[in-house]
Amino acid sequence: MTPLALTPPAQEPVSLSEARAFLRLDQIDEDDLLGTLITAARLMVEAASGRLLVDQSWRIVIDRWPDSGEIRLPLSPINVLTAARVYDALGAAQPVAMNALQLDPLADPPVLRIVAEVPEIGRDRGAIEIDVVAGFGATADAVPALLRQAVLRLAARWFERRGDVVGRDALALPPEILALIAPFRRARL
Repeated sequence: MTPLALTPPAQEPVSLSEARAFLRLDQIDEDDLLGTLITAARLMVEAASGRLLVDQSWRIVIDRWPDSGEIRLPLSPINVLTAARVYDALGAAQPVAMNALQLDPLADPPVLRIVAEVPEIGRDRGAIEIDVVAGFGATADAVPALLRQAVLRLAARWFERRGDVVGRDALALPPEILALIAPFRRARL
């Protein structure tokens, strides 16, 4: 199973103005850097928690339909199943009827159940593509406050300490950030 990012979030869970206010910055001179740090902090929080924060489009590629009829999805939370297709022996994409698949977004990990007939696969690898929207919601307001706070504090920490930390410590999340993420940590598949 391979998840592929299709589109990034339309906005970050923390705005530049929120970060500037938190850092007590009056100038906008370093907004480009701060924006990059916010994005990097979001990616780190997503990786550490196993949760995608703001809605983004992903494609999940699998080789074949599982015998169990259930696909445990590697992304969480998932809000919408947008499309599914199967590649036949000629390499043509055959759409899967949306009523053939049932998403259980409350399961952890989210589960996609095959509830009706689906097309047969026609190749050995990457035969099935499933497109989803994953995240807590379309706006920053939908993201849990603790996860937003983790992004904000991590971006601010990097901004204030740029160049001061090297080696292993530069890659490790600080304990206070891990504590904010802990309630949302997802078990790995």
